[in-house]
Amino acid sequence: MNLKTVLILLGLALATIFALVCVLLTRERSPRRCQHLPPEQEDVEDSQSLVFADLTPEEMSQVVRYLQGHLGVPLVDASRAKPSDNCIASVDLQVPAKAEVLRFLDGGGARPRREALAVLYFGRQPEPNITEYVVGPLPAPAYHRDVTVHKYGGKVPYHRRPTLAVEYKQVGEFLKSRVFPSAPAFMQQVMEYDGANLAVVTAAPRGFQSGDRVTWFVVFQNVSGFFVHPVGLEVLVDHSSLDMSQWAVSRVFYNGQYYRDMAQLESAYVQGRISVEKVSKAAWDGDFSSMKPRAPRAAQFPVQFEPQGPRYSVRNNRVLFQAWSFAFGMSVSTGLRLFDIRHKGERVAYEISVQEALSVYGSNCPGGMSTRYMDGSFGLGRYASPLVPGVDCPYLATYVDTHSLSDSLRPRRNKASLCIFEHNLGSPLRRHYSNLQSLYYGGLVNSALVIRSIATVGNYDYVWDFIFYQNGAIEGKVQATGYPSSSFLHGDGLRYGNRLWEHTLGTIHTHFVNYKVDLDVGEPEP
Repeated sequence: MNLKTVLILLGLALATIFALVCVLLTRERSPRRCQHLPPEQEDVEDSQSLVFADLTPEEMSQVVRYLQGHLGVPLVDASRAKPSDNCIASVDLQVPAKAEVLRFLDGGGARPRREALAVLYFGRQPEPNITEYVVGPLPAPAYHRDVTVHKYGGKVPYHRRPTLAVEYKQVGEFLKSRVFPSAPAFMQQVMEYDGANLAVVTAAPRGFQSGDRVTWFVVFQNVSGFFVHPVGLEVLVDHSSLDMSQWAVSRVFYNGQYYRDMAQLESAYVQGRISVEKVSKAAWDGDFSSMKPRAPRAAQFPVQFEPQGPRYSVRNNRVLFQAWSFAFGMSVSTGLRLFDIRHKGERVAYEISVQEALSVYGSNCPGGMSTRYMDGSFGLGRYASPLVPGVDCPYLATYVDTHSLSDSLRPRRNKASLCIFEHNLGSPLRRHYSNLQSLYYGGLVNSALVIRSIATVGNYDYVWDFIFYQNGAIEGKVQATGYPSSSFLHGDGLRYGNRLWEHTLGTIHTHFVNYKVDLDVGEPEP
C-alpha cells in the first residue's frame, strides 16, 4: 500500500469520526421531548392511561372560570390575596376511585368521569374555613360538590391552612416596615441592615396547640446560599389575625437570649447589656456557599450513547420499556406518582407514589429546635424544578413538561420537570467465563429505566426516582441535596450539630419519606 492510499484512508477515517462527533453533540444539545400523539394514532392502552393523566392547562383554566361563576363569592388571585380574602389555593386532578378505574381498564366498563380537586381558602366568611370541591366533568364543568366533611370528618378551620407564597411576602414586609425599624441602632450597627441585605426563612409548624398561627422566622444574610449564613437573630411572629395590621411580634431571640420584642432588644443593646457577635459580611456569591465549581473542569464527563435510539417509548403519560408499562403523573402537593404498573402485561401495582417528606430538627435556637417540616404542605409537585440535561438527567433522556395551578388563577408550566431515560448500570446482570472443559463466555448488559423529578423545597432539593429493572424489580429512591438547614452557632450549639463556618451550625435532623404502594400482585385489592 503506497503513501497516497494510506493518506486517503486516514482522511476518510478522520471525516467519519468528525461526523459521528457532530451527531453526538447535536443530539446532546437537543434533548428529546415527550411524544404527544393525536388520538387517531393512539392504541387502546395508550388511551386508557389517560384516565390518570394530569390536568391540562386548559382544564385548569376551565375549573377556575367555573368556580368564579358558580360559588357566588368573589375570588381574589391567590398571588395577591390577603388573609381575609377568598381565593383558590390549588387545582389538581381528582383521581377516580380505584374500583371504577379497574372496571374501565379490565372489565369493559365506562370511562370514569374526569374531575378536578380544587382547594379554596374562604377568609371572607362569618366562619373562615378551608373547603375542597370536586369539579366536573371536564373539559366542560357543570357541577361541584363539597367533599371536605367526607374527607376530614368536619369543617377544616382556617388557621390550619398551608401558607401561601403571598403570606410569606406579607410577613417579610411586616418585618421590614414595622419590626426592624423599632431597633434602629441594633439593626444598623450590628446587622448593617440596608433594607435588602437580610433574608428570612420560615420554621414550622406554626405553634404548638390548636388555633395557633405563630411562626419563628430566622434571619440570614441575603447572599447566594443564604441558608448557611445565619446572623443570630430570630423573630416569632403572630400572624393569626386576618387583619394584617394586627400582626405582632411575640418574642425575639438573639445570640442565645430571648427578648419580649425588638424594642427591648434595642434598649439592651444601647445600654450595653447584650453580648454582640457580629458576623463578617459575606460576599454576594456566598463565598463558601457558592455553587460555582472550585476548580476548572479538566475534561468533559462521559456520556451515554444509544446506537439505535431509545429502547423505551413515551406516549402522552404512558411509558413502555421491555416487559414494563406504567402511567405517570405529578400531584401538586405530593409530587411524582405512577399508576397501572404492569410487567409482561400483568398488573403488579395499581399505584406507587410519593406521599410526604418530613424532616425533624434539633438546635439550641428556637427556629431550629421547633422545626418539623412537612414538605407536602409546601408542594412537592408545585416546586418541581426544571431539569438540566447532562447534570440532572442524561443528555439523551426524554424530558416532559408538567403543569400546576397553585397560588394563582393561572396555570404554570414547569418546563422539563420530569425526565425518563435508560441507564447502563455499569456491571453485568449476569455473566460467566468458562475455562474448564470448554471455553465460552456468556453475559448480559445490566440496564434499568429511570423516571425522575427533582423538587426544590426551600433549601432542599429532593431527587425522586422510580427505577424499573430487567429482572422485574422496582425501586423507589430519593436523594437529598441542596443546602443544609442551619442555626446560629452559640453556647453549646455543637451538641446539636456540626460547625459549617465560623458562626454556622449545621443542625442535627432526621428525614422521613413516605410512599404509597398499592400492590396488585395476583389479584387486585379494593
